[in-house]
Amino acid sequence: MEVVPAWAPAASFTLLPHTGGFLGSKITKKEIPAWYASLQKPSWCPPNWVFAPVWGTLYTSMGFGSYLVWKELGGFTEKSVVPLGLYAGQLALNWAWTPIFFGAHKMGWGLVTLLLTTGTATATTASWYNIKKTAAYLMVPYLAWLTMASALNYRIWKDNRNKK
Repeated sequence: MEVVPAWAPAASFTLLPHTGGFLGSKITKKEIPAWYASLQKPSWCPPNWVFAPVWGTLYTSMGFGSYLVWKELGGFTEKSVVPLGLYAGQLALNWAWTPIFFGAHKMGWGLVTLLLTTGTATATTASWYNIKKTAAYLMVPYLAWLTMASALNYRIWKDNRNKK
């Protein structure tokens, strides 16, 4: 007797990253109209409305990639500790950025967190490549966005250092 439907792991892994995004959006929505709006931003800063759909797409992509790795390695096994552990680490760092940057207004620490996230996400992608190439490829847009987000965070931090 099958207790868990076959689609449940795929759905769970795919939706998991959205948990932190959803919780972080509560902080972000509160800070955008006043604090974030008051910051000097570079001309290439995407409009606010772009962030939610981009993050939704990236979270879905990385979540499904983690499912593919989990499935390929036969679940939570000794072989999955490093690739899924790296994934969990980068996801935790990703989720930590919003309360640091938007909640605590710590732009410099936000940048440090983003750089750590990017490094860990890169290691995750590399570890996934030899397991399931599709999963690694699903991380590439995320890595590109993290690069842009890091550059944006740096410019905002540099241009607003004296702002409380």
